Amino acid sequence: MPTRSLGPFTVSAIGLGCMNVSHAYGVPPEREAAEALLRQAFDEGVTHFDTAALYGFGKNEEVVGAALKPVRDKIILASKCGMTGVDGKRVIDGRPETLKATCDASLKRLQTEVIDLYTLHRWDKQVPIEDSVGALADLVRAGKIRAIGLSEVSSQTLRRAHAVHPIAAVQSEYSLWTRDPEPRLLATCAELGTAFVAFSPVGRGILAGGIAPQPQFAPGDIRLTMPRFAEPHLAANLAQAERFAALVRAWGYSPAQAALAWLLAKGPHILPIPGTAKPAHLTENNSAAAITLAAAQVAALDALYALETVQGPRYAPAVMAEIDPD
Repeated sequence: MPTRSLGPFTVSAIGLGCMNVSHAYGVPPEREAAEALLRQAFDEGVTHFDTAALYGFGKNEEVVGAALKPVRDKIILASKCGMTGVDGKRVIDGRPETLKATCDASLKRLQTEVIDLYTLHRWDKQVPIEDSVGALADLVRAGKIRAIGLSEVSSQTLRRAHAVHPIAAVQSEYSLWTRDPEPRLLATCAELGTAFVAFSPVGRGILAGGIAPQPQFAPGDIRLTMPRFAEPHLAANLAQAERFAALVRAWGYSPAQAALAWLLAKGPHILPIPGTAKPAHLTENNSAAAITLAAAQVAALDALYALETVQGPRYAPAVMAEIDPD
């Protein structure tokens, strides 16, 4: 597996978003299968594992911690705070005292003494970003975390945070069908030496050919709340995905491989973290690290998936209001 820089760390070019094994995509796999998938990822060269206190309301960290404890010194372990489950509900809370308490709980669940990259999952707009990042800086000084990240923030917020403490990574949704970080946020990250961690890099399955014309999502699947996966948008988005799949298969790649290879070609500071609960998909995703798309191929995909070709916002209005876009 090729490597890239993530703040002070060197990690696999493709990481693993661990959410799928316990959160947001319907019925999760059994605990034994989930842990086996995480160990398979390591065996295939993945060294960047991303979880969060929110996922499964703590259960995901427990699974990740148990599965990867034997190889803890060989991986970069990332988790997130500032958005957690409280009394069965998702709550955004960026107060310093909350972030510090969340970190202590995460350390126990992850069975580790330090979290390598600790990311503010959402900026709590009721709390100045300087205060939240200041609390994370305290955790660095206390030796509980090694580096600080932000998720779903604008370039302006990144600069404000970076003035308090160096920000090792920004995490946001980025893929062929979610081009929002271009060009401003990606350029700001490159300027500041901040890695960009791309979550949902295969479009929550649509760029991997995994969405049927009339998808039967399981109860609780996050895509049930997303306008892009419902009519009147879904049919147009599926037709676009079919054109994409036909193009890249003619090149000899699966859709998922091409989607990930495109991200890797967009900049050396970009780190995709595809998630999956299926071993075969994991191997397929990881194989994309060996693919180098030609400039003409990248340009063809840029043209095919220009921002205006995707229909529907990526979140419902209430969730869109929670993020901090450029």
